[in-house]
Amino acid sequence: MSQRLQRMGDQVQRELSDLIRMELKDPRLGGGMVTISGVKISPDLGYGDVYVTVMGRELNDDLTEQAHQDTLDLLNGAAGFLRQELGRRIKTRFTPRLRFHYDKSTAHGNYMADLISKAVKDMPAEDSYDIDTPSSKS
Repeated sequence: MSQRLQRMGDQVQRELSDLIRMELKDPRLGGGMVTISGVKISPDLGYGDVYVTVMGRELNDDLTEQAHQDTLDLLNGAAGFLRQELGRRIKTRFTPRLRFHYDKSTAHGNYMADLISKAVKDMPAEDSYDIDTPSSKS
């Protein structure tokens, strides 16, 4: 990805996160927190693929796949409004069309961290060795 597309993606990410948080007042979001984890802009600046993660009211609250799909449907339905507001905020000749996708990398990372913590918890306790004491050599 070129530096120009990366800068454009970063700007779109910043503005969209602000727009979703401040301007999108839809009760169907259900109090969940929508986090934009990345934006990829097509080389012709025609499309912007927005990758989002949705967390529930609490960090341990895992939403179902249907709830994620409902949130994506809501965001894709509001894409026209978000594109219009985005065009007002950033001064470019073209404003990319927004397509929202669920980013499973955060959920997968949380799942892997949970597996690791369970594996460490189930390990038998080893005798602690005193590393600081030098071994005596004769």
